Amino acid sequence: MEIDLTGKTALVTGSTQGIGLAIAEGLAHSGARVAVNGRTAARVDAVVDRLRAEGADALGVVADVTTADGTDHLLAELPAVDILVNNLGIFEAVPAREITDDQWRDFFETNVLSAVRLIRAYLPGMIERGWGRALQIASDSAVVIPREMIHYGVSKTALLAVTRGFAKDAAGTGVTVNSVIAGPTHTAGVEDFVYQLVDRSVPWERAQREFMREHRPQSLIQRLIEPAEIANMVVYLSSPLASATTGGALRVDGGYVDSILP
Repeated sequence: MEIDLTGKTALVTGSTQGIGLAIAEGLAHSGARVAVNGRTAARVDAVVDRLRAEGADALGVVADVTTADGTDHLLAELPAVDILVNNLGIFEAVPAREITDDQWRDFFETNVLSAVRLIRAYLPGMIERGWGRALQIASDSAVVIPREMIHYGVSKTALLAVTRGFAKDAAGTGVTVNSVIAGPTHTAGVEDFVYQLVDRSVPWERAQREFMREHRPQSLIQRLIEPAEIANMVVYLSSPLASATTGGALRVDGGYVDSILP
């Protein structure tokens, strides 16, 4: 199966590390012109330089899309895209009854409203051109709400609803809107999260095993997922090959969610 995204422009939010970086690399290696986004110029430039050194077509857009002003700045720099990947997200472990109103607002602003703003901005152009892809990186926590970070799980549940609603809005236009449910994934942020729950003196491989056994025992692969494995699904959904897939929540979760649908 060959995926050729030549001639398509893609934006991946929060793409200077982790899953976002892997997605940017995957799209670039499939021929897309990729806009790398982050809040720090040095980190954005480093990724752009890396992709260009690999022969990819890449540009950087430094903007904080968690704010309306930051989003306006990004849109001024990049007024149209063919592929939008709302990857940016935050998470943290907080006891349920200790999550403050400000933390709830912060998670919705970052994990939900940042995606809503960009879909709302880019969808009309996609519809006018008769082709486009809007993808949201959700989480198994959207379905299996973790007791240690309810605010994160609820924000990702909302993202699934946002995706389904905008897919209906784009019905019959040639534009597809989907979510990818990512399971427990090996990133630097997740390593920090694991060590919030497991003794920091424990070596990483042992800490990972203990985390999966104690906190994610439903995983059928019994390991953390690598970011490139998430990116593979995103690249496919970004391609013409996925033209009949829209409004979906597609799982790359290692079998973590105990359901036969979707």
